[in-house]
Amino acid sequence: MKLSITILFLILSNIAGTFAQNNAVSDEDKAKYLKVITERADKIVTPLNIADASKAEKVRNIIRDQYSSLNDIYTVRDSKIKEIKEKNADNKVERDSAIAKQNRSTDAALAKLHKKYVSKLSSSLNNEQIEGVKNGMTYNILPITYKAYQEEILTLTADQKKQILIWLTEARERAIDAESSDKKHAWFGKYKGRINNYLSAAGYDLKKEGIEWEKRRKAKTN
Repeated sequence: MKLSITILFLILSNIAGTFAQNNAVSDEDKAKYLKVITERADKIVTPLNIADASKAEKVRNIIRDQYSSLNDIYTVRDSKIKEIKEKNADNKVERDSAIAKQNRSTDAALAKLHKKYVSKLSSSLNNEQIEGVKNGMTYNILPITYKAYQEEILTLTADQKKQILIWLTEARERAIDAESSDKKHAWFGKYKGRINNYLSAAGYDLKKEGIEWEKRRKAKTN
């Protein structure tokens, strides 16, 4: 899976570069890009076990189109920020202000797209399947991390588990719209920092808990 994701973002980068240089994308690049995001969407849909082939294809296309729409937003952002930097090369204050404004505009576009995307998924999938799509788009970091916290700290209370899940879910919602694998992981890293601070404030020695967890894991393999 990591290899396919890497290829995806390499292709996205190449296409974005083509936009910047030629203001056009070759038919070959378009076909290559479409093939990659379609295959990626297929991998997300397969575990959902949708019996109706036409419905599965519809969902696949919704996910594929979401990847394409996200790329469009980031391509426009990159092009406009490049123009801003060139126009205000000697005026840092004006440059930074314009870039901040553009980033706010990008965030607004992402939020609008995100809402429409979830609505489209909801028209064809149940809640469990939508969770599967969201986890598929973010490398299953949420369930993996949530499970790890519970295995590492055996004395977590019900309220603490609930709060951890709330923050990981917030991280996933942001990561779904991120433009690269690194930035998707960065969102989870930010929220895991918040979770760790929360657990430390509750009296947990995370270093000690980690050491004990490692001992338990090694004991299981012996």
